[in-house]
Amino acid sequence: MRHLLSISDLDNDELRQLVDRGAAIARNRSAVEATRPLAGRVVGVYFRKTSTRTRTAFSAGALRLGASLISYGPADLQENTGETAADTARVLSGMLDGFVARTSGTEAELATFAAQDRMAVVNAMSAREHPTQALTDLTTIARHFGRVDGVTVRYIGEGNNTAVALALALPRFPGTTLHLNTPAGYGLPPDVVEEATVLAKRSGSTLVEHHDMTPCPDADVVYTTRWQTTGTSKPDPDWRTRFEPFRIDARVLAGQPGAIFMHDLPAHRGEEVTGDVLDGPASIAFDQADNKLHSAMAVLEWCLAPADGTG
Repeated sequence: MRHLLSISDLDNDELRQLVDRGAAIARNRSAVEATRPLAGRVVGVYFRKTSTRTRTAFSAGALRLGASLISYGPADLQENTGETAADTARVLSGMLDGFVARTSGTEAELATFAAQDRMAVVNAMSAREHPTQALTDLTTIARHFGRVDGVTVRYIGEGNNTAVALALALPRFPGTTLHLNTPAGYGLPPDVVEEATVLAKRSGSTLVEHHDMTPCPDADVVYTTRWQTTGTSKPDPDWRTRFEPFRIDARVLAGQPGAIFMHDLPAHRGEEVTGDVLDGPASIAFDQADNKLHSAMAVLEWCLAPADGTG
């Protein structure tokens, strides 16, 4: 039984294992499903905030791996009436084998859920980090290029929880480069930049943050996310004017000849990306969405499969 609260919870071998496993499941999902490695396990899926891809991926993934599923919405647990997270976790851990939670809240709350040794806890998105999105992203890159090592990614937009997870994951792979074009005041948290820079130095990778649209003509991947992240708001009422120059359109994409386009979805066409890019031939955003399922299955298997299973 293992928790996944942050990409930082994983060592390099575990991170690569999860990416490789997601890609392997994508290649032959029916063979994995046939083994039912989570038969007899019960997984709770708790989403306080809206979700299409992550909630469906973990729900479908648990069922496809043979587990039973209990789904909780934002009004379903007694936390709403004042029960503490610690008491909730103590009760749930006696009944569930795994708990997948999108709180959009603090890491401290998730750590409280994980402060027991009977129920695996998976962070399906907190305010700070979206670790399972990074696993999806790297699985998508691995499937497209046949590798993650040596790939150059240009991320454009806010230094949000998706960007945090990517910055903590991609630099672990040797020879990779991550350029982050973020508006001034909306970059990565300084401690994340510090941690990611250390990781990059260890593996011979590069991380650079720009607060303008400094070009990156050698990028293999151009990546963006929606400007208004689920569960967050921006104190500056004029924030959109800062983000306007960071919209990805055909002109921006043309600056990276041969690059693919990725987006974690949902997309707001005309804001962070134009429709002709999102729906164009370079876009693999919807393949990326498909890989949510494969990565979710890899995570559930890794957290919950018995030691003699496939995890």
